[in-house]
Amino acid sequence: MVTRILLFLVLNFAALGIGGFFTGSGVSSSWYAELSKAPWTPPGWVFGVAWTTIMICFSFYMAFLLKSNENKNLIITLFITQWILNILWNPVFFYYHNALLGLIVITALTLIVGTFIVKFWGAMGLKNILIFPYFIWLLIASSLNAFILFKN
Repeated sequence: MVTRILLFLVLNFAALGIGGFFTGSGVSSSWYAELSKAPWTPPGWVFGVAWTTIMICFSFYMAFLLKSNENKNLIITLFITQWILNILWNPVFFYYHNALLGLIVITALTLIVGTFIVKFWGAMGLKNILIFPYFIWLLIASSLNAFILFKN
């Protein structure tokens, strides 16, 4: 079990690192600084705390899910899809400045994470709480992306 947790920690934080690499100057860029942002946009430091918490919780969730479920192919396919989408959003939004495609990517990511919740609800029981921070954050992030798309 510890090996699975460590594996998912490495994979999830690698996704954040790769996404961050392709973000470039990201939130400190003049492009982002000049955008009209949603009034509920949290301060910059919240993003780091949120993503760290999310990826720790999600790593435990995935380790428990993979151990307790026989449908490993579906689990791995969903995980790889969310991993790619998680990375992809950063360059789409911050590097290419494409808020529409960013919203499409983050919506797809939200649907994939929602699929984990719905599909494996019964198998995970109380451990479902580990994926809620990810899903809730994606809802918030999607709303921030949508606000930028529609107000800029």
